[in-house]
Amino acid sequence: MQQNSRIVKAVVGILRNADGEILIAERRPDQFMGGYWELPGGKIEDGESNEVSLARELKEELGINISAPSLMHTMCHHYEEKTVYLWIYTIDAFDGEAGGAEGQNITWCTTQKLNDFSLLPTMKAIIHKICLPDRYWITPKNEPEKALLEQLQAHISSGAKLVQLRAKTALNPQFIKHFYEVCRASNTKLILNTIDKTFKEECDGWHLTTKELLLLNERPCAEDKLLGASTHNENEGKRAESIEADYISIAPVEVTKSHPYRAPLGWAKAEELVDKSNLPVYLLGGMSRQTLKRSLSIRAQGVAGISQI
Repeated sequence: MQQNSRIVKAVVGILRNADGEILIAERRPDQFMGGYWELPGGKIEDGESNEVSLARELKEELGINISAPSLMHTMCHHYEEKTVYLWIYTIDAFDGEAGGAEGQNITWCTTQKLNDFSLLPTMKAIIHKICLPDRYWITPKNEPEKALLEQLQAHISSGAKLVQLRAKTALNPQFIKHFYEVCRASNTKLILNTIDKTFKEECDGWHLTTKELLLLNERPCAEDKLLGASTHNENEGKRAESIEADYISIAPVEVTKSHPYRAPLGWAKAEELVDKSNLPVYLLGGMSRQTLKRSLSIRAQGVAGISQI
């Protein structure tokens, strides 16, 4: 952060209509970064709680009364002129018909179409926070191809929408292609975490090991692909942000069978790292569907793992 940078604290809300579309608003020409689109919200006034500020701003901007806001994510973004601390809330219910009460343009948009707009820099991470699932399966090492495909089908049948194909040895390209075809047929995204990444493979994205992350100085793949990274501390998380990763994982939160002697981070440290990250965070290490609720309660994106996911 620049030494003389002005600090602004703000809240925004994620509103959905009956069709599941999200409301976004265009900043007026006379505003900072006019013409860019964002979630509705505004500055927190002195003496206001976040929830009171959010209710006031959305009443002023959209003419609606909100209820049941729930904190989903926090962010800190550095502009040249100022540093913005942002609290993002989901809003389960509101009364009234939303309109541009301050003369701003608004629209309801599907998550798939959000990137068609000129969005504020903070919106990219928020979109991934909205769109990424709350759990994903990581394939076990050294499994025969047939067994992996059988396990893939089982996880897809149980609702998996994101899968990481991980391998410490080179995989047959035809197997990867077939694995991807199975995923695509079920609208499940495939992330590759292989030792011979070219960032040109047929898939939906790639996952970086910590070693790979620390060797990179820029994003290695196109914007329309997902990019994740394994991290274990705040510095590695910030490195992932610097290369414009889309999400990170942190591990191990609890003791694992595969690494019983590795000291776990624990839930308190995991929550601290989640709060310090601008990116969606998946928790690994002893995670299961039973720990999913707890992970969501500390504002993680969700959980990931080899079994019980």
